[in-house]
Amino acid sequence: MGPLRRAVRLGVVLAALAAVSGPVPSGSAALAGGAPEERRMTMPFHHEDARVLAGRRIVLSYPGPTPPPAVLRAIREGRAAGVILFGENITGPEQLAQAVAQLKQAAAESPDGLPLLLMTDQEGGKVRRLPGAPELSARRTGSAPHPLAAAVSSGTGAARTLTDAGLNVNLAPVLDVYDTPGNFIDRYERSYGQDPRRVAESGTAFLAAQQGLGVAATAKHFPGLGAAAREENTDTRPVTLPVTLERLRERDEAPYRAAIAAGVRLVMTSWAVYPALDPDHPAGFSPAVVQGELRGRLGFEGVTVTDALEAEALAPYGATGPRALAAARAGMDLILCSARDAQQGEDAAQALAAALDSGELDRAAFTAAVARVDALRASLG
Repeated sequence: MGPLRRAVRLGVVLAALAAVSGPVPSGSAALAGGAPEERRMTMPFHHEDARVLAGRRIVLSYPGPTPPPAVLRAIREGRAAGVILFGENITGPEQLAQAVAQLKQAAAESPDGLPLLLMTDQEGGKVRRLPGAPELSARRTGSAPHPLAAAVSSGTGAARTLTDAGLNVNLAPVLDVYDTPGNFIDRYERSYGQDPRRVAESGTAFLAAQQGLGVAATAKHFPGLGAAAREENTDTRPVTLPVTLERLRERDEAPYRAAIAAGVRLVMTSWAVYPALDPDHPAGFSPAVVQGELRGRLGFEGVTVTDALEAEALAPYGATGPRALAAARAGMDLILCSARDAQQGEDAAQALAAALDSGELDRAAFTAAVARVDALRASLG
């Protein structure tokens, strides 16, 4: 990266950092929603088939190196918003290029022809699905002699790794502010640090550099997993984080204010329960968290995405269908079906479609979610 480009990107990052200790500035929420023409998109969805509308909120996954016929068929029929790729889907550059080409061709044959959201977790360090940059973990980035420069380099590297592979969404950066060394989020070096300002600066630099090269960034896991103890992993068990509302808003949410001001395209919620905001629901199932705190209080207008729908933290909520419904009711736009099972996505879409047809889910809110996802997809083509 040349000196001028680096200075411009750092200028964008620094301009957003004032949001760390205060409300989101006026107009910053519009950045998160994309360009004005995207926000003015009409929603010609009132008479569309519920099954197709539901599918346009689903991220699919599959096992092994080859996209199976069921996934390709759902994409061709316009019943998928995107696909998430894992290490097991990748055996080498040529194989990955072939798989991505199949997915993109199926999308091109769909009725709307919108690009797919092709995503993965390329955080850096130990959490990388693709070989290559960023090699530094978040912790090493945040503790580097020049953390802003290191974060810009990591974000640039992540974008180039993904674009080289034909992907357009990174489920990064992690904006959790860890409180205890070696705890859940720190043990794999996934946090930029214990200082919310440092996390905000590094995370915002990463996402701004990445999005400057055309790869959408995802801030996660709202409103923060920094208080989770070493074994408090929502993938394997229900987790409750009884932190105070003051701490949540002053410490854990601070990096999100900066990320929203910088125009982050997606925010992923956590599956932990935060009694200070909602004692009865995990964050991704909570209207108070999603619509009240994230959209209402912080002003986020972009795309919300769940964490893995198959997480064991959601065991009390039943199978795939009820989980998808709970997420949609809370205000989540994208449902992440990442069990590497095409049937999981089908089950989620069927539940959403049935609830839309019956009136259980509000059609206006449903189509607004589809419009946000479609606008994101169109912007990444």
